[in-house]
Order: sequence, then C-alpha cells, then structure tokens
Amino acid sequence: MLTRLKVSGFKNLVDVDVRFGPFTCVAGANGVGKSNLFDAIRFLSVLTNDTLVNAALSVRAEGKRSVDIRSLFCIGDKYAKEMFFEAEMIIPSKGIDDLGQKARAGITFLRYTVALAYRVDEGPPSLGSLELIREDLDYIKLSEAWRHLRFPHKASIWRKSAVRGKRTLPFISTGYQGENRIIKLIQEGGGRKTKTVPASNLPRTVLSTVNTIENPTALLARREMQSWQLLQLEPSSIREPDKFTTPAGLGPDGSHLAATLYYLAHFHECTNHTSKNEAVTWFCDKVAARLSELIDDVYSIRIDRDERRRLLTLELSDRNGTIYPAHLLSDGILRFLALAVLESDPKTGRLICLEEPENSIYPERIPALLQLLQDIATDVKSQIGPDNPLRQVIVNTHSPAVVNLVPDDCLLVAELKEPLQDGRKLKGACFSWLLDTWRQNAAPDVNPVTRDKLFDYFTPLMTEDRDSTGQSLKSKHKKARRVGDQPESQLLLPSFSDVE
Repeated sequence: MLTRLKVSGFKNLVDVDVRFGPFTCVAGANGVGKSNLFDAIRFLSVLTNDTLVNAALSVRAEGKRSVDIRSLFCIGDKYAKEMFFEAEMIIPSKGIDDLGQKARAGITFLRYTVALAYRVDEGPPSLGSLELIREDLDYIKLSEAWRHLRFPHKASIWRKSAVRGKRTLPFISTGYQGENRIIKLIQEGGGRKTKTVPASNLPRTVLSTVNTIENPTALLARREMQSWQLLQLEPSSIREPDKFTTPAGLGPDGSHLAATLYYLAHFHECTNHTSKNEAVTWFCDKVAARLSELIDDVYSIRIDRDERRRLLTLELSDRNGTIYPAHLLSDGILRFLALAVLESDPKTGRLICLEEPENSIYPERIPALLQLLQDIATDVKSQIGPDNPLRQVIVNTHSPAVVNLVPDDCLLVAELKEPLQDGRKLKGACFSWLLDTWRQNAAPDVNPVTRDKLFDYFTPLMTEDRDSTGQSLKSKHKKARRVGDQPESQLLLPSFSDVE
C-alpha cells in the first residue's frame, strides 16, 4: 500500500508530495498531470522488474510508449538534472521468493528512495541511458507510524495488523568508497553481511535483483511494488472468450475475465457449502449481486464451457431467462463486471490505478461504481486478513459528476502551476487538497482548496458570445457555471455516504 509519494524531475512533476489513503480520487482538467502521477507509480513498479532503460521506455508519451528517455526529464522547455522518487509503503508481512521458499518481513512500514540521471552514451547516436544516483530502502519506526498514516483508521485494529516488526539498520543504502559511489545491500539475520556494488554502471536497481529469502524484507518490498497496477479497461478485451489453458488473472486491459471468473468460482475457498456446485453457484451469485447494483435486471452470471472449441465465454441472464453472451453486453456493464471480479480476487494487485472509471457508466449509476471502488480498497476499521486484504485504489477524473460524489477526504486536486526551482519558473503539476481534511492536518503549511474553487476548475471560462441583437450572452449563462447547477449533476447531489 502506497501511503506517500514524492516525485521531482519526472515529466511535469516538480517537487510533488502527495499522501494516499485506501481510496483516492485525483481530480483535475485534462493535461494538468493526473496521468503523469500514475506513470510515476507505474515507472517505480517496472524498475523493480526490469532494467533502467526498459523501465523508462515503458512510460507513456502522449498515450504511447516513450521512445526518448530524455523526454522524461522534460519540464516545459527545460530539462531536469535528475529524477527523484521517494515512496512510503506498507508491505505484506509474508510472501514467497523465486525458489518457492516462504519469506517473512522484519518490518512492514518502509521508505524507498531512488534517484536517476540521464547520461549521453559515447559513440554512435543512441537513446542515451540512465545512471543510478541513489537507492535506499529504509524502515519507518512503529512508534512513528501515526505521524505518517494520517488518514482516519482504527489504530488498535487496522494499523496494528498492517504495521509491525522492528529494525535498526537500513536494507539498502547509498554511500561512497573513496570517490566511487556504491550501493549497499544489507542482508538480514545473523552476521548481517553487506553486498556492495558500484553505482555508476548499474543497468538496474539493486532492489530488482533481490529474489531469495536472504533479504526477506527487501524481497517483499519488491513484491509489493511489482503488484502495483495501472488498469486501462478495454471492453473489446473484456468481451473476448478465453481458452481452457488461459491462466487466471485479469490483464491491465481487462482481458481474461472469463478465465479469471471461472477459476475463482471453481477454486475459491468456501466453507459454507457442502458441494462444489453449491460453492460455484454461491460465488457467481455474489458477483451477480454486485452487478445488479449497476443494472437491476441481472439475474445470474455464468461461464459457458465450449468443449468443442475449448473456449470459456462469459454469459449473463436477466430475470426473464434471456441469456446475453459477453459480446452483446454494453461497455459500462463489462467495465463494472471487471471491477467486481477484481474485488473478489485475492491475488489482485495491492495498488490499483484506474483512469476515468466513469467512462461508459450512466450518470445515475456512478454512485454504485464509486461504492464498488471503495469496497475494493482495504477497510481501515477491520483487521488485515484474507477477507480484508491490504489493497488500495487510486482513480483520476475530470468529471464534475464524480467529483460531486467523492468525499472531501478522498479528493486530491490537480492543477498546473509555475513553481520556482533553482531560481527559475517551471510549469508543472501541483496537487492540493480540500479544506478541513486529514491531508490539511498532515501538511498545514500547504494552502488547501475549497469545494467552490474546485468546481471552478471544471467550469470553462465563458466566452464573450453575443446574441443576434449584439447583447452579451455571458450573463445569461452565468447562473449555470457552478457544477452543482449543471443538469447532469442534479441526479447526483446526494453525498457518497448516502450510497449504501
């Protein structure tokens, strides 16, 4: 679970410092940097599994993969000298290493820091490369956890089960050996051996090389970051049937929904039923009940097994018994269904980033969507466990209908500003929060935003249009400028807490 992220020098993120709770909605107009925040999270995740260069090339540039590493350092018409990331996170207390051995974390609240610089390769023209300037993995004391976890939660129940362990040394640290910069990996357990590697020519982070229980806490930190997902649900992918041999697990685009639902229905642990058929029916009914919150006419969901073609196909039936295969279902139903399956999958990534979840959802049904997204995230009033995984959801939106329904505590506001850095103005993304929220209490020096001001961000300035008589039309439209006054918002005025 990512609880705080600091970023500087990555795309248009300049000295960004944001805190996250179990559910966060990043709201702002198009082009201000909401997606760049997601890209920074995704970049950190890829760094734990691939080389520095490949991680950089995986970052999106205008919706496509980047082909210019240097462009990631670009802020307006300037280039940053370094990229800097600092992530505070809660990791799972146990897991499995690459050899199938069980690993247990020494402490579960960590801070990971990495800094990269662009380096021009000598010789023929090339993409250039990245140099690892700094890499640290340190612990956060349990006695200090309350200072870092400021979102409302049950300290004696949720925090006690999520944050535990102790440590007196960092796990990864940066230092110098003479004039040479080095990265140190400090093993846990008896002896605490230290592995030292020169930093200047490292093709990947040290954390990405940890794969055995010699360094269990670092390994589980890597597993945590590897699980961070950026979802871009594509209805065309969700509709596709799956082969019998398709592994379970929803893809970032929503693919393999049929295989995942089939696997979960047939192999989930269920002690409430005596037969396998009853357990399968119970699970499918559970998902169907969630989908019925979006569309009233849903009666059941099943996976059709085509033995001749060896294909699994999702089917939905209404209360009249009419069966609808996946290719006949609407985009909104498919997106909602994919999220409902994610909620029921214990292997779902611990951090889910989702862009514009309201796409294809009828405005009256947005409360049901937001309730589902909140339910996917961990319940901070209950103990962490199989029924309450350590999971969080971060979404972004430019929809006033969504913003109008999200609780103040869950909102981050994205804007474009011109902060000063090294004596020069740089046009970059700025993230702030609403008045009288836990984020304001955590950072009282940062000026908060009011809801009225937030609504103004989503309302384009009126142009000086005139009617046939030459009279200004501005005054005629003035009353409709507030989001709450827009016709599309009238059905959405009840607060999020009213949607149960």
